[in-house]
Amino acid sequence: MCLWCGIRQKIPKKKKKKKKKRVEGSCFHVHTANMAETEQPSGSSYEDDKPPNPVSFSFMVPKKEISMVPDMGKWKRSQAYADYMGFILTLNEGVKRKKLTCEYQVSETVEKLLAMLATLDRWIDETPPIDQPSRFGNKAYRTWYAKLDQEAEALVTAILPSERHDAAPEIAVYLKEAVGNSTRIDYGTGHEAAFAAFLCCLCKVGALRMEDQLAIIFKVFDKYLQVMHKLQKTYRMEPAGSQGVWGLDDFQFLPFIWGSSQLIDHPTLEPRHFVEEKVVNEYHQDYMFLECIKFINEMKTGPFAEHSNQLWNISAVPSWSKVNQGLIRMYKAECLEKFPVIQHFKFGSLLSIQPVKP
Repeated sequence: MCLWCGIRQKIPKKKKKKKKKRVEGSCFHVHTANMAETEQPSGSSYEDDKPPNPVSFSFMVPKKEISMVPDMGKWKRSQAYADYMGFILTLNEGVKRKKLTCEYQVSETVEKLLAMLATLDRWIDETPPIDQPSRFGNKAYRTWYAKLDQEAEALVTAILPSERHDAAPEIAVYLKEAVGNSTRIDYGTGHEAAFAAFLCCLCKVGALRMEDQLAIIFKVFDKYLQVMHKLQKTYRMEPAGSQGVWGLDDFQFLPFIWGSSQLIDHPTLEPRHFVEEKVVNEYHQDYMFLECIKFINEMKTGPFAEHSNQLWNISAVPSWSKVNQGLIRMYKAECLEKFPVIQHFKFGSLLSIQPVKP
């Protein structure tokens, strides 16, 4: 079953009084720019293992569309925003109450994605940091990035099914945007969003399917986090647009959202426990949220309440469900609705700047 059939149920639609069309036997893939225009039929049936019907694409190299603060309204009304949030929320629901170590299917596409990330990891080992006067922003990162820039399309082509190889130039742009900025040698939540957009595009072309939901986060995104942490430590990358102690984290946001969803209704672990180092060390292999806390503890010194004040405040929230809901609202407000972040986001045929149709 196409993952997008589930995702589109999360995508907000403008209400319009209109007689619903019933289409029997179709699998509603969000493959076209007018995806939101199609109503999900109740009672329609399809075979989960049936391949999607061929869909016509007009792929293009994504480009920036948000150049001024007033353009932010265009972004929030866009199909890209609706698709992106639908993707995030669907995965958020999919990992609820599940451990990183639980059993789940690992498809051939997921294996290919892991191999691609292993290649990026190997390139870090092959490109050691250089001696330079500046402590931060090691320029060897630019050599590493140049390899990705040169090989990105080939890496993406190897992941895509043969009938979708023509999508590689469009999707590869999001991969290149997902690993940091080679000029500033920094990394932030905008780059993390680009990787989520990269995965979202793979869903839209049918490379990733409904049964890949858990593997997308527990295998692919978790490996991506490991590679990004290695990049940040090896090349001493600067946080992009960091808010210091007033931000949730210097580099990441999504693993805190999905990680808090994993912990909803946990029988023993409450939000107040994640500031305890013993708890983090014991459970970090099972929960993405605690994995991120462990990385923070390794990278920062001093009292947790001082270097990570926002997270410290979250530890006072009574339940993981409320933490999860609050983080989603915070992500929209502090990341997706901030011009300094979204001005760098790129739009193409798969993530379109065109407004959601009623």
